Amino acid sequence: MATTDTVYNTTTEQQPKTRKWLNVPSENLETIRFGIKVIEVLLSFVAFVMEEVVSNCSHCGPLYFFEFVSCTAFLFTMLLLILLATTLHKKVGIDIWPTLDFVYTTAMAFLFLIASVVFAADNGQTGLEKGTVAFGFMATIAFFADFGFFLKMRGIPCQMRNNQPADHTPRPESEKLNSNGTE
Repeated sequence: MATTDTVYNTTTEQQPKTRKWLNVPSENLETIRFGIKVIEVLLSFVAFVMEEVVSNCSHCGPLYFFEFVSCTAFLFTMLLLILLATTLHKKVGIDIWPTLDFVYTTAMAFLFLIASVVFAADNGQTGLEKGTVAFGFMATIAFFADFGFFLKMRGIPCQMRNNQPADHTPRPESEKLNSNGTE
């Protein structure tokens, strides 16, 4: 009887589920890209905070544009990082995470570059503004590094879908359209 107890106990007892809250590396985020994304979040946050401390501006348009880009980069990169580094991305209902990540990272790299260049060209040249611009360029470099590493590891996700062989299996709708009403 002791042998049957050991057989049944090992198969019928509930095993404790070990849940990891951090799921890196995963199918959507490699360990190196996770580190780069953390750096993007930190640099965007510092650039945003430093921009917020600037009290005087002669031409405020570049400052406000930099503020918008740095705040957007901070918030959305943090959201993307949380979604991709945990299992939450499975509950959102989006199936194209690599494409979304690629497009977002590319857009933020170019927006941060434009905002940093514009703010560097037109600011009051105070130490705080120069530091803000420096963090803007560092964040730009981080986003471009993420973009480059993504290309190196995965290629362009949008092109991958277009290179798949076409499915030429006739469908009922296409058969009706091709019949020209001569059924």
